[in-house]
Amino acid sequence: MSLDLKDALSFSPEQMRGNDVFAHAIRHSRLPLCITDPTRPDEPIIFANQAFCDLTGYDEAEFIGKNCRFLQGKETTRASVEAIRAALASNEVAMVEIVNYRKNGEKFINALQLGPVLDDEGRLIFRFGSQMDISAARDADRKAAALRTSELLHRLKNIVNVMSVVIKMTGRSETDPQTYSDKVIARLAALGQTHFDTMTDEAPKALRFEHLARTLLLAYAPLGERQVRFHGGEVELSGGMVTSLTLLLHELATNAVKHGSLGADEGHVDLSWSVSEAGEFSMIWQERGGPEVTTPSRESGAGIVENLVRASDGALHFDWQPEGLIVTLDLPMDEA
Repeated sequence: MSLDLKDALSFSPEQMRGNDVFAHAIRHSRLPLCITDPTRPDEPIIFANQAFCDLTGYDEAEFIGKNCRFLQGKETTRASVEAIRAALASNEVAMVEIVNYRKNGEKFINALQLGPVLDDEGRLIFRFGSQMDISAARDADRKAAALRTSELLHRLKNIVNVMSVVIKMTGRSETDPQTYSDKVIARLAALGQTHFDTMTDEAPKALRFEHLARTLLLAYAPLGERQVRFHGGEVELSGGMVTSLTLLLHELATNAVKHGSLGADEGHVDLSWSVSEAGEFSMIWQERGGPEVTTPSRESGAGIVENLVRASDGALHFDWQPEGLIVTLDLPMDEA
């Protein structure tokens, strides 16, 4: 004999736990589920599936008849508990993130969804709760936020150093105070706007590589266009490539201003790029006319970029030639 959900939920808790059809459906769900009885004192758990046991580490006999608060612990916040109470009082479906604890004491972030089960007359007879461990996702969010903060602080430190070089080098080539002032203001404004444009939380938009490179590098070059030479065709970048290439060009330009060719009156950068028939983006950065280069004794600030490139199956190589740094990049267009 078949039995629909309404028929099943018209049973008493004892009948429901003993009903094979209903129990089978919940027991074999991969989503951790439990059902409580709000008609009893302290609203105990009356049913749960194996996925709930696997998530919490408890056997059924250890929690049947208990309120769900047995999963709470020292880091469970008052705010999350109050949010659950508000959801229960409203008799509406709600989702609350709460810190819970497994039997072994290990904490996890539980995306708890709970809601009422009403009979035909609208009376509350059961309450369901589904659980999902989102600890890994929240940990990834925290790491990503820490990485963004680190990268932001690194850029802010660099921009101060670059601004000082821009002011100094512009002063060498301009003797008229008004012209000097105008050029410094224009270059610092371009540099600042470039950083603001690439520090937003919005998803990067597709754009042409030459436009990206010109916008960034001419903002950095203290003496303007005569310090940067561009060689390449029209290449439209995907959003992921924009992120990697923006960070890389920021790092290379900053280093060139502080230690390389963009910090010298006669220095310049040649930037060339192409896309192979196999769909691989290649870029070569070559500095000339700057101070003699020595290999740095510690890792450069491009470590973040190297990780991004590696994750996209790309390759980034730094060649510290005495006459100037040469950087080569190969990045799959589809993988980036």
